[in-house]
Amino acid sequence: MTDGETGRVFRLAYVPGVTPAKWVSVWTERMPGVPIALVAVPAAEVVGLLRNGGADAGFVRLPVDRDGLSVIPLYAETTVVVAPKDHAVAAADEVAVADLADDEVFHPLDDTVEWTVRPGLPAFTRPATTADAVELVATGAGILLVPQSLARLHHRRDLTYRPVPDGPQSQVALAWPADATTDLVEDFIGIVRGRTVNSSRGRTPDSPAKKPAQRQAQRQAQKPAQNGSGRRATPAGRNKKGHRPR
Repeated sequence: MTDGETGRVFRLAYVPGVTPAKWVSVWTERMPGVPIALVAVPAAEVVGLLRNGGADAGFVRLPVDRDGLSVIPLYAETTVVVAPKDHAVAAADEVAVADLADDEVFHPLDDTVEWTVRPGLPAFTRPATTADAVELVATGAGILLVPQSLARLHHRRDLTYRPVPDGPQSQVALAWPADATTDLVEDFIGIVRGRTVNSSRGRTPDSPAKKPAQRQAQRQAQKPAQNGSGRRATPAGRNKKGHRPR
């Protein structure tokens, strides 16, 4: 996928909780000739999708298997505890990991928080997904620790969440196949990194049709004026040697 190809689409994958709207908006403004297609994919499947060519780039949650991928870490999210509204954590502004020692904690198979030692007590089952775990939390069977964006994504009126400042954070990154770093991928990297359209690594040049005309105009502006004989005109009030006549 290169510049100048028409009819192509830039495919951007993203995992649950990541909101790519602000970057998509900039892309649409800068690259009107290349539509962007969003591909929602579970966190556990995004690496396989990228390796199989199902997307040109994608937002992932670290850690991931980086073999064959280029990865740029972007930002980290605070971990929160999700619990029923009548749980004791609801009375606090924030919760320490040690405060959860006696709680049963669900550990879904798609968990994206990397724990050295998991908090609390193991719940009676490991749900397949975070969404399934949230449903179990709503029954009062246990609590759940997730990145804040996932707590917002799966928010329910009967649940609440509180920050866990001393818990590990989930980091979001941009990834793409290392052997497929196309010009359009570079364009998107520039957008994510906040480069302006006129930055030295930006790739939104002047229209090719305009460049020759601009160069010709610049050359004409730089040429000195000439008189009818083809010689350079002498400034008014001066002779050929540059002296004013007496």
